[in-house]
Amino acid sequence: MKDLSPHRLPAVFQKGSLPVSDFLCNLQSRKNLSGNTVIAYRTDLVQFFLFMIQHLGLADLSSFDPEQVTPLEVRLFMGAMIERGVQQRSIARKLVSVKSFYRYMQETGYIKSFLFSSLLTPKYPQRVPGFLTEKQTEQLFNESLPASPEESFVGERDRSILELLYSSGLRVSELIGLTTESLDLERGYVKLTGKGRKQRIVPVGQSAVEALKKYFEVRRNFFRMKQGGESAALRYVFVTKKGKKLYPMLLQRLTSKYLASVTELKKKNPHLLRHTFATHLLNNGADLESVSEMLGHSNLSTTEIYTHVTFERLKEVYRKAHPNA
Repeated sequence: MKDLSPHRLPAVFQKGSLPVSDFLCNLQSRKNLSGNTVIAYRTDLVQFFLFMIQHLGLADLSSFDPEQVTPLEVRLFMGAMIERGVQQRSIARKLVSVKSFYRYMQETGYIKSFLFSSLLTPKYPQRVPGFLTEKQTEQLFNESLPASPEESFVGERDRSILELLYSSGLRVSELIGLTTESLDLERGYVKLTGKGRKQRIVPVGQSAVEALKKYFEVRRNFFRMKQGGESAALRYVFVTKKGKKLYPMLLQRLTSKYLASVTELKKKNPHLLRHTFATHLLNNGADLESVSEMLGHSNLSTTEIYTHVTFERLKEVYRKAHPNA
């Protein structure tokens, strides 16, 4: 099995003395970044130092001096990424990774000074996320999903998944990892642990609460009658027909199946309902800070992307309503 540990040193670093492993451990243990984010940092550093080995004509990093790298070399690295067709957003992230690593080396005394203070992260156009209109959302839940109490385990599971994604704006990882003790259906909220192990409590709307209650009832009967077991023993809220934890590909398939009937957007994934959750809240008067807190964003600037969506809606309303528009 492939080792995905973020701290396992790739081959490029094994003949050098750069404190990469310490840096990655620091990101995860002290800065509380997720494992996937730490792996992204590691990948960026591998690409950068492979470029430096080739650019400087070295065999490996055994004789490499990190202080010999200038801002010019970093710009050349970024240019090479552009030539390879890497997107601006990814290039900006790679620069952040390199600068973070060099700042860490300066702070820990590995190098004397921070070398790249003059390097600015390149600007890239913000992608306005797709979302469902309120009419499409109504169509999804009223026409595209099973509504009968006698529906199957899979049907009730799928409905409650989509209801919860739209009601509370969960990320994929949060929904898949959701445990029964994290849900309080009587008081209508869910406890979530998001990126950076940041915890938050998010309201669950009445439609989602009713869908979840029905799902739990169907699930309990399904595993008692079909599997000879008791669903109360299942830790995770959403499971497969075999009682196993839901996995990302299955979640992607089921959301794509239902969303295909209401939208022609290219990306019909679970995140579309998270975008829809945020957009509809802002469109109906919710303040940006509250939406940011419910989404689990670390700062308001991340949430501001949704204001572009609502501003476009306001412009459309203005064009239709104002005599001199």
